[in-house]
Amino acid sequence: MRNTFGPMLKDWRTRRRISQMDLGLDAGVSARHISFLETGRARPSQAMVIQLAETLGVPLAARNTLLSAAGFAAHYRARDLGARDMAPIRAAVDWMLDRHAPYPGIAIDRHWTLLRLNAVAAQMFGTFGVGEGDSLLEAFLAPGPGRDAVENWAEVARHMAVRLATESAHVGGDAYLDAAAERLLAEAGPRPPAPGETAAVIPLKYRLGEVRLAFITAITQFGSTEDIALSDMKIELMYPADDVTKDFLERFAAGNG
Repeated sequence: MRNTFGPMLKDWRTRRRISQMDLGLDAGVSARHISFLETGRARPSQAMVIQLAETLGVPLAARNTLLSAAGFAAHYRARDLGARDMAPIRAAVDWMLDRHAPYPGIAIDRHWTLLRLNAVAAQMFGTFGVGEGDSLLEAFLAPGPGRDAVENWAEVARHMAVRLATESAHVGGDAYLDAAAERLLAEAGPRPPAPGETAAVIPLKYRLGEVRLAFITAITQFGSTEDIALSDMKIELMYPADDVTKDFLERFAAGNG
């Protein structure tokens, strides 16, 4: 049977820019054994596959691929957020999003599909027809009210393209994210020369009717995940980037927006 685990292991080691010696030291085996695994002269145990994958920071879905290539069954599942055993996760997500009010907060998957929104985000994104189950990335890419609402679209698009490329590289390549990143860069055009000192953060500037809002974003992920879908989930909490936005959101929450 053709050895596919060895080339896959070598590919991930190369992606992470780790030598056979360093991988062996970190995983508790010899560099010679790593070499034998990559060339097919040795076969790994299931525990060894998982250990090497953890050492290399291989995403969970790709770990299943490595296990399959080594002749083992998949070890990791992708649960629906609505599954019974995901109840503590749902509670934690809802707790974070609800208590983030009066500021917008969302939970998205790897491809930026909206999984959860707090009430503020639901109302804000609802003004341009985007809600739970929709792709925030598609709304940002496609011509329409979602894209038109972002005043500094090109500036944000360049930063978003870098983020998408980084996320794709982390999982070993994702055609959807790569295509979106290429499209963003093509449509945003080259970065103009910086007139002076760069800002600490590039805010996302929304125009909602006559109201102009500016946000900065913090991203949170669950640690020690053993579920594929959960490992891909990101919680994005948006904060006001100026006093105008802060005052508007606080008035809005109080019923005076």
